[in-house]
Amino acid sequence: MPKGIVICTSSNLYQVKVENEVYNCLARGKFKKEKIAPLPGDKVEIMIEENKKEGIIEEIMPRQNELKRPKMANLTQLIFVVSMKMPKPDLLLLDKQLIFAKWLDVNSIIILNKTDLVLEEQTKQIAKIYKEIGYHVLETNAKQPSEIIKLKTYLQNQITALAGNSGVGKSTLLNNIFKKEITQEGEISNKNQKGKNTTTKVTLYSCDESSYIADTPGFSTFELSEISSNDLDRYFIEFEPYLGQCEYAGCNHIKEENCGIKQGIEKGKIAKTRYQNYQKIYQELKEKEQKW
Repeated sequence: MPKGIVICTSSNLYQVKVENEVYNCLARGKFKKEKIAPLPGDKVEIMIEENKKEGIIEEIMPRQNELKRPKMANLTQLIFVVSMKMPKPDLLLLDKQLIFAKWLDVNSIIILNKTDLVLEEQTKQIAKIYKEIGYHVLETNAKQPSEIIKLKTYLQNQITALAGNSGVGKSTLLNNIFKKEITQEGEISNKNQKGKNTTTKVTLYSCDESSYIADTPGFSTFELSEISSNDLDRYFIEFEPYLGQCEYAGCNHIKEENCGIKQGIEKGKIAKTRYQNYQKIYQELKEKEQKW
């Protein structure tokens, strides 16, 4: 049977790309009994109806990973888009997303978008923090095609999702990557300068035979239900060299003295803004755990 990848889902209909053809498929009833539904990114086997662009999904291959929000599978890379203005940068959200990507064990890339709307120094300050940690950071203006070329090099042989608040420019970036309007660009509310969400479902767009990129519904909050407060420090990658230097076993790096993480801050090896976000996220997780 032909093998393909699910590129879009709508109710009980699934679009499956097999080589250069796209088939509208239904799924076998057995998946419903097994409480499994095909997701964008799933590798599947289908039975194709003769002389038609229609088929039936017969098998779903084992998944490398699965995301609940947005619903997709087999992701290998997340690109987090941060707007430098309208809306303003949300670094707490970015740090939560980076934590999630590390938990999911996928590659992370940061895009600082709309750089033309602010002073260069504002962009450089944020870029410096994350570059020193080891993240790839791109500074882009989605309206300039020359800057999109940098982004394309990161997409090869990957299943990538763009993530970030509504209005940060994800859809505009996609439209510029493909040099045509494939997604609807979001508007910015004049009242609060927050984006209006225009993407309501996940669709994988083919860059080439082995590379796909997805726009995902924008969101202004991000929950880290998979991670405990006691494990949080493992997901701040610049903390790693200092985790064994705390005086007390099980140090949470909040109120404790002789803390390796605090020593890293004093030495200038850990950014204060990142540590402050660690404290905020730790407190959020702790409060949730106390309610359970």
